Amino acid sequence: MFKSRARNRRLRPEPAGSLRSTLRHFPVLIALLVAASCGCNQAADPMPNYREDAYVTNGGSNTVTVVDLRSLSIRTTVPVGRNPTGIVANPRRNEIYVANTDSNNISVIDAESNKVVFTIGVHRGPYFIAVSADGRRAYVANSGSANLSVIDLDKRKVLKTIATGNGSNLARVTPDDKLVVVALYDEGAVAIVDAERMTLRAKVKTCSKPVELGIVPDSSKVFVACSDGHQVGAVDLKADKLLTQLDVGQTPIQVAVKPDGGEVFVCNYDASSISEIITRSNEVNSTFLIGDHPAHALVSPDNSLLYVSNYGSDSVAVYSIDTGKRAGSVSVGSHPEMFVLSPSQLMLLVSNTVSSDLSMVSLIDSKGRALFPRPSPQ
Repeated sequence: MFKSRARNRRLRPEPAGSLRSTLRHFPVLIALLVAASCGCNQAADPMPNYREDAYVTNGGSNTVTVVDLRSLSIRTTVPVGRNPTGIVANPRRNEIYVANTDSNNISVIDAESNKVVFTIGVHRGPYFIAVSADGRRAYVANSGSANLSVIDLDKRKVLKTIATGNGSNLARVTPDDKLVVVALYDEGAVAIVDAERMTLRAKVKTCSKPVELGIVPDSSKVFVACSDGHQVGAVDLKADKLLTQLDVGQTPIQVAVKPDGGEVFVCNYDASSISEIITRSNEVNSTFLIGDHPAHALVSPDNSLLYVSNYGSDSVAVYSIDTGKRAGSVSVGSHPEMFVLSPSQLMLLVSNTVSSDLSMVSLIDSKGRALFPRPSPQ
């Protein structure tokens, strides 16, 4: 197996929980994101106070670690609520939102000062938080209360709490901001919420124990990964109906959507494989081995590469979508889980659950050449 000579630096924030224990009830918890902060409009030549920071939730210490991506060092640690899990950046303002599972609230972090400036109470067991594309609303599925909190981010208050169903553990907003889809773990279904009216529009049965949702860019479909078995459900969001159940590998836990919407890729945790689904025809195109216990996948913005964290083999695999071949892998820390690309797309930031650190993997060599080059046009 090819091992790239990617430059790999490790930073050590606070310990996190194990993926295996997480899988008993909930999907892989989001622990990492990238946010740019400058207090101004980003220009081609960044102003002196321009920053690029990564935010990592530390469930064991009730904090968020802020990593400076320009100096590759820890900037600060921010105290938040109890057992912080999901974290997301507002696309329109310099704010970070943290779901605190055990204190049943959301921390609002000002990305300029890196301090908590407000705390918003929700219902029991929030694990994730989703923000609309216009940056005005947030949606929090409350796993312990069978409902969804709709938050006005301008007024920083809950507008409405909508009953959705048992095991409401994850919410995703459609790209057009018109719908919110909620995975109902205990019901084997998804709830479809009308975002404008703030009402439950429909429930659609999918497959057993849904844990992750992949919504295509035109907001027409959602692909639902169900961890209890080997199926992904395809749901029509225009007609509110199940289109089909697709057989993939054992224990599908995460769905990565290609930016052009043509395919989605499913991490089959216990099959150590990835399944590629053609979104137009709702068919599994192929399933291929990728590494030991794949936990998270991400498609590059140019649609050419698929990055996959292999939880069981302490590595990130790189797969060329255009050639249909594995391009290589990079060794990281112990039991990698969540990861993101840096804003420049020249670095991969990987959260390692067991070694409790962050791998900063350069995707270029010392001469600035891509370690995993895209295929040349024919």
